[in-house]
Amino acid sequence: MTGVPHLIVTQDNEFWFTAAKQGRLEIQRCADCQTLRHPPSPACPSCRSFAWDTVQSNRRGRLHSWTVIHHPKDPAFDYPLAVGLLDLAEGIRIVADIAGVDHERLEIGMELEVGFAEHAHGEMLPQLRLPSGGAA
Repeated sequence: MTGVPHLIVTQDNEFWFTAAKQGRLEIQRCADCQTLRHPPSPACPSCRSFAWDTVQSNRRGRLHSWTVIHHPKDPAFDYPLAVGLLDLAEGIRIVADIAGVDHERLEIGMELEVGFAEHAHGEMLPQLRLPSGGAA
């Protein structure tokens, strides 16, 4: 039994969760001023337009910050749990669990990539990892 709630899927973020199920990281983009935004939202924070499309991320970025969580423990996670903030090459940030990297080796600026892993309730969510071919 987990305390993790089910995802809340809306008209504004459904594209993101659908892409995640397919192993893609899609970023919402304003169709008028081309501003990228994450998390998805109904209106552009720059020009207030409601028109948007998406671009596919190359899923690579640099670690901006991280924390290691020890409590409270939920069976949906392995502890200690590292959670990172990644600056994607496209210019937005994403928050996700960090997997397969010794917590002692984490450092600001290190290159990571976004992968996807099944989470609570069978949902696919992003997970930060070393780039393909990297060593933990």
